[in-house]
Amino acid sequence: MNMYDGDLSKAIQGLREGSIIVYPTDTLYALGADIFNEKAVKQVFKIKKRPLSVPLPVAVSDFDMLNKIALVDDKARCLADFFLPGPLTLVLTKKSCVPGLITSGSDKVAVRIPDNDVALKLLSDFGPVTVTSANVYSNKTPGIIKDVRMQFKQGDVAVYLDYGRLHGQPSTIVDVTSEKVKIIREGVITKDRILDVI
Repeated sequence: MNMYDGDLSKAIQGLREGSIIVYPTDTLYALGADIFNEKAVKQVFKIKKRPLSVPLPVAVSDFDMLNKIALVDDKARCLADFFLPGPLTLVLTKKSCVPGLITSGSDKVAVRIPDNDVALKLLSDFGPVTVTSANVYSNKTPGIIKDVRMQFKQGDVAVYLDYGRLHGQPSTIVDVTSEKVKIIREGVITKDRILDVI
């Protein structure tokens, strides 16, 4: 995978300025905003036409960053060790630093570590970023930037990181906040594989 450093530094600059970016993940393109910038997060909801009652997932670069925003117990750590980076989203109890706007007022936050070099470099240099699919709410997520651009108005997104066509399937979402592990959405990783690992 080619790393366009110029584009990456522009994307990081955009995030620092409170702008929205589109970046590649191991599944599809995602809309990224600084999770601690309320104005930027509101803008993600607005341009996606996503109801404020539907929480935004967060991407981090590694376990250290994950530990800063969520409580990681043994079950979560076991799944994270096995599947991350990769197409698994863990629903965890959030730490108080995570704004309620991101989680729609819930005490849980959905977090993942994408298995994509560009995304990991971006996250490691910047910090936690939203990782919601780059589309208008309930529309199909396009695999190429040209089609992603067509869903948004000019000026909605400051930087598009174009890494060709992405063919990902959605991540599997697992809630590990209670005694019993709950699979919210079965994606690339099957329910059986999750249960085997636990």
